[in-house]
Amino acid sequence: MCKGADSIIQERLAVTERNAQLMQEVDQHLDKYAGSGLRTLLLAEKVISQEEYQEWRHEYSEASKAMSKRDERMAEVANKLEQQFNLVGATAIEDKLQDDVDKAISAMKEAGIRVWVLTGDKIETAINIGFSCQLLNDKMELYLIDGKSKQECLT
Repeated sequence: MCKGADSIIQERLAVTERNAQLMQEVDQHLDKYAGSGLRTLLLAEKVISQEEYQEWRHEYSEASKAMSKRDERMAEVANKLEQQFNLVGATAIEDKLQDDVDKAISAMKEAGIRVWVLTGDKIETAINIGFSCQLLNDKMELYLIDGKSKQECLT
C-alpha cells in the first residue's frame, strides 16, 4: 500500500481498464477537493511475491552499502518496486495554516518583499490557500507556470 500526490501516484499505476475507469471518477473528486482548498492524495496498492520481495531486499541492501552515489542507487532500486500499482482511491485533508500566517505575509508585502508561491500541491489548492492567507486577492493578475521541464514552462 502506498499514498502520495496524485501526479506521482498516477504515473506509477498499472495500465489497466480498471485503473483508467477509477482514475476518471477519482479525478472529478480531486478537482472538487482541491477547489475547496483541501490537500489531496491517491492511495494505491500491489501484491508482490515473497521471492520478488527477497530479490528487491537484496538489491536495496547492496545499494545501501554503495560507497558512491548511495542515495541515487537506493532511490533507483526503490523505484523498481514502486510501479504497477492498482488504484484504491483518494483522500482529502484540511491542512490548516499556522496561526498569523496572513499577518506575516501582509507584513512582508508592506515591507516591499516580493512573495512567490512554489508548491507541489494542485494548482487549485495553492490558489485557494493563497486567498485564505491573503497572499492573493481579486485585484491581482495570476500567472500560472505549470510544467515539469524548462521547455514546458516556456511554452
